[in-house]
Amino acid sequence: MGSVNKVFLLGRLGQDMELRSTPNGDAVGNVSMATSETWKDKNTGDRKEKTEWHRLVIWGRRAEGLEKYLLKGTQIYVEGRLQTRQWEAKDGGKRSTTEIRVDSIEFVGGSRDSGDRPAPNDTTSDYQGQSASQFDTDPPKELTEDDIPF
Repeated sequence: MGSVNKVFLLGRLGQDMELRSTPNGDAVGNVSMATSETWKDKNTGDRKEKTEWHRLVIWGRRAEGLEKYLLKGTQIYVEGRLQTRQWEAKDGGKRSTTEIRVDSIEFVGGSRDSGDRPAPNDTTSDYQGQSASQFDTDPPKELTEDDIPF
């Protein structure tokens, strides 16, 4: 049997997406997303909550098209896969991070602080009625650590 690397998350963005470009011009977006779990403590009856933070990575035209919509507080549903990236830090030590490489995004609710910014399903939006996955391109096939600007 083969293997499966699939992640499903529903949560809120902890910041606006940061859009950058690799040295060869490929767009890459980064944003953190919070998911929370709540339960009642059996001993005290108190409500407990634990928040997990996830680093999302979005590539290509999808990142460019969603930049103005992926804002702090926005609730989204994400499908993707785990990927681990390693690099050598300036001090010579090895570093690594595990990220979610986003394959598709759906907007579930409104933004907590959307102000006058249009939502992706707003009638003034160019993306009306289309899912975020329709704005996808694949990342460069041979991406090296030198290509990642962060």
